[in-house]
Amino acid sequence: MLRPKYKSVDEYIASFPEDTQVILKTLRRVIKGAAPQAEEAISYGIPTFKLKGNLVHFAAFKNHIGFYPASSGIVAFKKELFRYKRSKGTVQFPIDKPIPFNLVKKIVRYRVKENLSLSAEKPVHFARGWR
Repeated sequence: MLRPKYKSVDEYIASFPEDTQVILKTLRRVIKGAAPQAEEAISYGIPTFKLKGNLVHFAAFKNHIGFYPASSGIVAFKKELFRYKRSKGTVQFPIDKPIPFNLVKKIVRYRVKENLSLSAEKPVHFARGWR
């Protein structure tokens, strides 16, 4: 089954039932608050925040909200995320339980620092023959 192609985060959120929309809108607001300089996009068919590369993604499913802070975000907050189903770069928040928005905020701030630090460390590449 193919996923619909969304043109915006608003369009993505509007495609879900009202109760799920409330969760997604709150999650979006929390992420924006923790990373106000990040840009919104649809990437991999889901809402994405970018800041010097992918920062975090999120998605809604029938029984959970998927939050994708990269593997580094999962590892750094492993103790706080122990009660949730997770994998290398994903955590699943059950849709029928309160979403830990304060924890999401901490993870996003961590990812902002990480992305900014990594981008500062990248060497500058010059075109051949330019001096």
